[in-house]
Amino acid sequence: MTIRYNAPTTLTFTLICAIVLFLNALFPGLTANWFSVAGRGDFHAGSFRDWVCLFTHIFGHADINHFLSNFSFILLLGPILEANYGSGGMALMTVITALVTGLLNILLFPSGLMGASGIVFMMILLASFTNFNKGEIPLTFILVMLLYLGKEVFNAFRANNISEFGHIIGGLCGSIFGYLKPAKR
Repeated sequence: MTIRYNAPTTLTFTLICAIVLFLNALFPGLTANWFSVAGRGDFHAGSFRDWVCLFTHIFGHADINHFLSNFSFILLLGPILEANYGSGGMALMTVITALVTGLLNILLFPSGLMGASGIVFMMILLASFTNFNKGEIPLTFILVMLLYLGKEVFNAFRANNISEFGHIIGGLCGSIFGYLKPAKR
């Protein structure tokens, strides 16, 4: 019996995030400087680092609990989605979701953003489209949208250090991807 690297995008993403978390323990401030996106008013268009962070913020996590809560979902959903959308397709959807959540965060919110939660919500909503047929909206999609995004809208009014906005935008990205690019059958 052999071990197979069955979901290259999911596994590589997980490995990168784990390495960043480990390196941040050795070099405090690494995540804050290179793996989080600035909030409104703190983004500097002339800064190479700020542009890089629009993509890399998904690799940074505040601590091991933040990492584990995201990757318990990513490692569950990622391989299934890669089988349906391909590794390249999942990588592209991940990059687009990172950029969209990063850009909207610097335009709309004063606080910074880090972590893969937007990617998790993109995957959750995308997974609900796996049985999608043109001209139909899956009931599972409607229920998942109501449950997950409804919870995030409700939580947005509570004081916490969680970017519900990032979750919502990630979920909307997953919904759009699922609608525009149905899974292979």
